[in-house]
Amino acid sequence: MEKILRYNFCKLFLLLSISLIHVYSQAQNSTLDRPTIKTIVIDAGHGGKDPGCHGAAANEKTVCLSIALKLGKYIKDKYPDIKVIYTRDKDVFVELTERANIANRVKADLFICIHANAASPAAYGSETYVLGLHRTESQQKVADRENSTIFLEDDNGAKYKDFDMSPDALIARQLQLSVFLDQSINFADKLQKEFTRLNRYDRGVKQAGFLVLYKTTMPSVLIETGFLTNPSEEKFLGDTIGQRKMAESMFTAFEKYKNELEGIDSKTTNSLLIVEKNDSIKIEGNASNVNDKEVIFRVQIETSDKKIATNADKFKGLSIFEYTQDNLYKYTVGNFVNDFKGANGYKTELREIGFQHAFVVAFQNGQRINLEKAIKLAEK
Repeated sequence: MEKILRYNFCKLFLLLSISLIHVYSQAQNSTLDRPTIKTIVIDAGHGGKDPGCHGAAANEKTVCLSIALKLGKYIKDKYPDIKVIYTRDKDVFVELTERANIANRVKADLFICIHANAASPAAYGSETYVLGLHRTESQQKVADRENSTIFLEDDNGAKYKDFDMSPDALIARQLQLSVFLDQSINFADKLQKEFTRLNRYDRGVKQAGFLVLYKTTMPSVLIETGFLTNPSEEKFLGDTIGQRKMAESMFTAFEKYKNELEGIDSKTTNSLLIVEKNDSIKIEGNASNVNDKEVIFRVQIETSDKKIATNADKFKGLSIFEYTQDNLYKYTVGNFVNDFKGANGYKTELREIGFQHAFVVAFQNGQRINLEKAIKLAEK
């Protein structure tokens, strides 16, 4: 009887303690400021003497760098207060440990590692990894391939000789970084959902023992954007438009993650939304926050005295907004709410892919207005 009473008392004490901790935690959360994202490190995989995987023409280091720079630009343009740091912003070789060290030194709030995949020509789709134990042989192969970069380092990987990546070590590291791991999975899930908006095949959120993720001490993900060994995926990832689509999807996932972390209602922000239509993409301001007074900036790419089908090959798969003026048909892309800078940057990208005469136009309440006036209105 005495043992039973002692057991029940201990059980009651434990339950009471848990309840008090929960109440205290809730009180703390209500009085403390929510975490904010101040610094992001974007890691373009491979580089320099390490080309990564490749297809018939495109290689991983080039694809990754292009997407990384586009993603960083979108973040800096929309959130100038956020510090964006690249592990590399050109074609140079950076050691795996140094990539993680860069993020750790600046106390980054998020680490985004961008890669491309390789397998049989039939393999396709996007997947996002967080640190953990691999569950399939294919996941192990992905980690092994990305980790093999160490053998291109000056010491041929000697510094990693005694580095423990055993299952026990990975589990221990997961426990050490448990809070960050939860956030990593949350962000990874948002990334995969955005990739599906592009009709990208969702290979899911996975775990594996990536050295670069093991070394970082913040929420961290490694994105395998697609398979360069698949001809159609190589065409998509090797093209500027495909790279922009992937970067925009990553940006949208980042913004949703940021808003959720900081307790901001996404419906009250002018967030960039990725809208899929006929395998094309356009940027739109959040429809719930657009009103007649707001200025919409678009990029005009074509003018014609005859109507042109919006899915014509000359538009290269872009989503087209058509309007008429002075008995002419005019064709624009993009939808930037009160954001001339974003539209102007998009204009530059469009010129790079062949629309040499692209220029920014502005609309208010469905009517085109003077650009100088529009910029002043948007600033207000």
